[in-house]
Amino acid sequence: MSSAPEHLASALSDRYRVERELGAGGMATVYLAEDLKHDRKVALKVLRPELAAVLGAERFLNEIKVTANLQHPHILPLFDSGEADSFLYYVMPYIEGETLREKLNRETQLGIDEAVKITTEVADALDYAHRHNVIHRDIKPENILLHDGQPVVADFGIALAVSAAAGGRMTETGLSLGTPHYMSPEQATGDRVVGPASDIYALGCVLYEVLVGEPPYVGSTAQAVLGKIIQGLLVSATEARRSVPPNVDAAIRKALEKLPADRFTAAQDFANALADPGFRYGEEKAAGTIAGPGPRRWLTDGFATAAAVFALTTGWLLLRPEPPQPVSRLEITLPEGLEFTGNSVDLAVSPDGSSVVFVGSSSERGTRLWLRPLDQLTAVPIPGTENGRNPSFSPDGASIAFAGNNSLRTVSLTGAPPLTIVSSGVPDFGVLAWGADGMIYFWRPGPAIWRVPESGGEQEEVTTPGEGSYALPEALPNGRAILLTRDLGGPTEDEIAALSLETGEIRTLLQGAMARYAHSGHIVYASGEGTLLAAPFDLDRLEVTGPSRALLEGVRVNAFSSSQFALSETGVLVYRTGAALGTGVPVWVDRDGSEELLDPTLTGDFGAPAISPDGSKVAFEHGLGSTRDIWIYDLDQETSSRLTFGGTNVRPFWSPDGSEVGFSSAREGLNALYARPADLSGEARLLVAGEAEGLHDAVWTPDGRWLVYETGSTGTDLLYAAPDPDSTPVVLLDTPFTEDQPSLSPNGRWLAYQSNESGRTEVYVRPFPGPGGRTQVSAGGAQNPVWAPNGREIFYLAGDNSWTVATVQTDPEFAVQSRDRFASAEGFHTDVFTPHFDVSPNDQHLLAIRTGPSSGAGGRTVVVLNFFEELKAKVGN
Repeated sequence: MSSAPEHLASALSDRYRVERELGAGGMATVYLAEDLKHDRKVALKVLRPELAAVLGAERFLNEIKVTANLQHPHILPLFDSGEADSFLYYVMPYIEGETLREKLNRETQLGIDEAVKITTEVADALDYAHRHNVIHRDIKPENILLHDGQPVVADFGIALAVSAAAGGRMTETGLSLGTPHYMSPEQATGDRVVGPASDIYALGCVLYEVLVGEPPYVGSTAQAVLGKIIQGLLVSATEARRSVPPNVDAAIRKALEKLPADRFTAAQDFANALADPGFRYGEEKAAGTIAGPGPRRWLTDGFATAAAVFALTTGWLLLRPEPPQPVSRLEITLPEGLEFTGNSVDLAVSPDGSSVVFVGSSSERGTRLWLRPLDQLTAVPIPGTENGRNPSFSPDGASIAFAGNNSLRTVSLTGAPPLTIVSSGVPDFGVLAWGADGMIYFWRPGPAIWRVPESGGEQEEVTTPGEGSYALPEALPNGRAILLTRDLGGPTEDEIAALSLETGEIRTLLQGAMARYAHSGHIVYASGEGTLLAAPFDLDRLEVTGPSRALLEGVRVNAFSSSQFALSETGVLVYRTGAALGTGVPVWVDRDGSEELLDPTLTGDFGAPAISPDGSKVAFEHGLGSTRDIWIYDLDQETSSRLTFGGTNVRPFWSPDGSEVGFSSAREGLNALYARPADLSGEARLLVAGEAEGLHDAVWTPDGRWLVYETGSTGTDLLYAAPDPDSTPVVLLDTPFTEDQPSLSPNGRWLAYQSNESGRTEVYVRPFPGPGGRTQVSAGGAQNPVWAPNGREIFYLAGDNSWTVATVQTDPEFAVQSRDRFASAEGFHTDVFTPHFDVSPNDQHLLAIRTGPSSGAGGRTVVVLNFFEELKAKVGN
């Protein structure tokens, strides 16, 4: 959990000790705190800043007083409220237990008796509050706490206080009061004045969900849900679950009437109906009965005849083909301070094409997932998705699967907290696919494709070990197969294949990477040069049925042959433009921001520069996709020499005397550390034996005795070992968080590294090899620490996409003295996994890779509406 903002903790330090964040919702962030005066745990809820700015402290605090006097066994009381350093907060008891939402996430449905008991007790609380003229306005499973089996309703009247304080300015906050699935029709249509009937409706929705397993009205977007609430037809609870008693079904149907006047007059009446086996409401038909003719049968027959005539005379209008819709393009722009970022497929579009989710980064919020509805001008952060990558929508569009912190998680867009589906071993850069078969497909080092049920459970490898390296899964809508990319060395060599989930057969389809299925009957995929192509595809036979045609140019190609584009079922295409990741030229960057090419003849695919100790040579990664080799450039002779040949060889590092270049290499199925003489006089030697999870980002200690490196599929732990394959590694850092990118001080006493322990990636320093505590070097998010040769500075990439220099003290103890901006990194290759810059021996220059747009910032995000029309025109049906 991320910690509270320092200024909030400081402002409340005389009354509360803020311990940690518990979660975030639409209106507030919740922190666990210690009430210092009463020595008790409390839940401290802080309104979102943009909401607090609109409300104003005095008016909100006056309104919230109305709820402070509610005293009921099933209502969570209000302890305190106030303003601190521009924060508006209120305090409630901290309840040990779980919310009804958490229980439903685990059990999906409850027993009839338990569901009715919970609903009856919540109705009792509502009835008490209504008699005191307090309307909750936001009843939902997240606001019902279960303590020792008893429900307690939280946030009573908070939504009312917010609404009353805001007056007519709620639209300025970008928020709506109420959660879509539990909004009454009057809330859904924007009525500001709602009464007890609105709470009764929401409670009816909750009871329906705990019995049936989903709310009464669902849809792929909030707008779709609200439309059904206003106009949709209810499927009775008994029809969805036969064991629901008739009186309970009747009570739900009455509670969910469209008109408030048709619902129960009081919440207690709802509770009484649930307890009365004889309660009935509305028309009920016994199965198998046929109604006989009655005195108004002639009127019914007349209407039937008129309907038939109407159908005949207007049918041709309804059945004639729709004219083609125009293709249109728009660009998504972000407010200042928020940037697109990512190193894989870090955007997704909802199945109905109404919303885009992307990975965004800001100095205020760090990296997380953001939701941008296309009918709105702003994007909003999705709570609980810190450090999230590679989003994938669920088939119904209501939830998102994402990778982050080496795990696979899902989060509901209705505000429910995220669920961890796979707790470890899922790389942040591994693309996900949420299938119609209820499985989530993901990439795992091997490399192979795995799947896991969307609710969690047993994981299964779906590609057979030894048959090839596969990545970038796409689940086909029939649930019978998935599309894969066969890794053959990069986007220009890779192949697209179809894997039958029924037979296990893998069939090669065509050359390319990252195929996505278009519901127009095509495969859309990318080339290594950033061209988007399409070919007609038979979904049943899993066959390409015609030639490929180019659709558009300039799509960003990222790491591991992935491309930044997404396609909805309705024909909305979203893509990022920009240079392919890693392409560009080595450039010297001075402290004044001026630039100079290292060598105008060096163009193409460079990365991870490492300058030799004497400053005479530079080692680089060179290549595209999974085929990367180490090259050495001699600055005096202006010549290049190839150090490695074939495979994946990355992240070069120099021995202390400059005689050898170390690197990480995938050979014989394992990723290990090797070194070869820089003058090419000998073959590569094994330094540290490989592991299945891989060894990466190594650095030699100044005395040459040890290698410090990271291990894990995304670099999760730090170890050190002697440069001998028979040596036994020693663990430096092994925590639930991701620690990587080691960099040693020139005197060998201090280790800099990056970690996401605070909820976003920051740079830290600790004694090497220990013991001792760690000191945070950066502030506001940072990555890629590189210790300067002078030993007094640490360079890193800051959260605002600029290189920053921290001046530090290393003797007798470590301390940060200052932080200063060095130069903007805009237009340079940046990557959270590897520093793509190094510091010159005189500490005055950086050697970096200029690419045009950086790996996330820069470029454009383009949305193409009705893209299928353009696709069919260019490729054919």
